[in-house]
Amino acid sequence: MARLVHIGGAVMDYVYHVPGLPRRADELMATRFARSPGGAVNMMVAARRTGLATACGGYLGTGPDGDALRAFLAAEGIDVLLPPLAGIDSGNCVVLITPDAERSFVSFPGAEAHAKDLETLAELMAPGDWLAVSGYLLTYPDSREAVLALVDALDENVQVIFDPTPVVADIPADALARILARSSWMSANRREIAAIAGGEASLDAAAAILSRRMPRAGGIVLRDGENGAHLLTREAAPVEVPGFAVAAIDTNGAGDTHVGAFVGALARGLSAADAVRYANAASAISVTRRGGACGPSHDEIIRFLSLADQDRQRTGTTNMGH
Repeated sequence: MARLVHIGGAVMDYVYHVPGLPRRADELMATRFARSPGGAVNMMVAARRTGLATACGGYLGTGPDGDALRAFLAAEGIDVLLPPLAGIDSGNCVVLITPDAERSFVSFPGAEAHAKDLETLAELMAPGDWLAVSGYLLTYPDSREAVLALVDALDENVQVIFDPTPVVADIPADALARILARSSWMSANRREIAAIAGGEASLDAAAAILSRRMPRAGGIVLRDGENGAHLLTREAAPVEVPGFAVAAIDTNGAGDTHVGAFVGALARGLSAADAVRYANAASAISVTRRGGACGPSHDEIIRFLSLADQDRQRTGTTNMGH
């Protein structure tokens, strides 16, 4: 049975719902606060709740945030493969959520940024497994080479899903080239595609990345928020997979949820196009909930898609919104 191992940064989110972003030297009163797991946990939860065996292959710390993360992962049935990193807690992220459901981040790295000796994880992975690599780890000097060494040591039949993340522009060019060359799939939003392509966020730019820089990849999922996503593969023209109209309250973790659900669907045997639609639904559900690690279950996604199909048949439209 396939398994997803995520070596990205599991962190604790400190989430503040605010009326707007503060101006310099101003103070705002938050309307809501929550301390909840985030970062790589978002993708792991999304994959696990869709039925895919999932494990945390990144380091957790030895402090209150690391302890809380381990407890949360255990409750979700997600294995932790590495011992705690002594002397440092897991990182955290201040998340500001504005009334339009958009999120802004201030991150403080912790144990996850000091990943070393990851090659032993290669021995724990079997052909058909998935390794999730986060762009964050490739920006940290203390973890970059360990991540690339692990990727180089993988069995050729282990699939790599690359999530560039908002910091992709900070990844050194040689490291970015190496991870793109080994990736089986990349899931990225338009801003991340623009950073990789050198300024252009078009489908042509994404297609050029796929054809020129990702020789082993099956394709790229270009996420476009509420508009859904485009699927780019070598075999066909780009396919637009529409999104779903929902009342969003919190977009934190929506991209992570999309990636986790996409991998879960592929591992179940869905076609890439059906997997993207499945992931669109998972992401749409997630933005109606608070917190990043709030991915829906497989049954919830199937029920959502069934209702969307019924709505389409009743109204005669081609999709349930964009």
